[in-house]
Amino acid sequence: MPAPQISDSVTESAALTRVVPGPAALFRGFARVGLSGFGGVLPWARRLLVDTERWLTAEEFNVLLGLCQFLPGPNVINLAVAVGVRCCGWRGAVAGTLGLMLGPLMIALLLGLLYARYGEMPVVQSVLYGITLVGAGLIIATGIRMGLNVKYRVFYLPFAASAFIALVFLRWPLPLVMIGGAVLTVSLSWWRLSREVSP
Repeated sequence: MPAPQISDSVTESAALTRVVPGPAALFRGFARVGLSGFGGVLPWARRLLVDTERWLTAEEFNVLLGLCQFLPGPNVINLAVAVGVRCCGWRGAVAGTLGLMLGPLMIALLLGLLYARYGEMPVVQSVLYGITLVGAGLIIATGIRMGLNVKYRVFYLPFAASAFIALVFLRWPLPLVMIGGAVLTVSLSWWRLSREVSP
């Protein structure tokens, strides 16, 4: 059975307004992400790529992040590599990754030294607890925004809810949930697209 053809009208219209960054712009952009993302950089990465610079559409971000979650390594670093390669090849991948990691590495080294000396103080523990809650809130808000930009939400969001229940409440293994969810959603997408192109 031949693969169903996907209309690229949305992609073409988005490409008309998209700015394609060079390595320097990727480095500066991901450096801002890395230096802004206390408690997690995913919300800041989405803001940079979709809202501020418009290097990706919301749908492209969702698809690319979904792919990066299946690759080994941190998701946002994989995302920096993928966006860099997409925009300007290996130079973009190197620039995006260095921009994302260089600033936080320096800060982490400094904070590690300070934590080793002052980490047991109650005020420091309270600050760290507050940062953890803020980071969790940012991730939840980003997940909601990504869900609102998913096409055909009525089909796909129940899979997200099922994965959440399986991981949080049933405590199923993450690889099992990811692989099972991928098989089910790809099968559903294939079926839906096949019906759209069938005469």
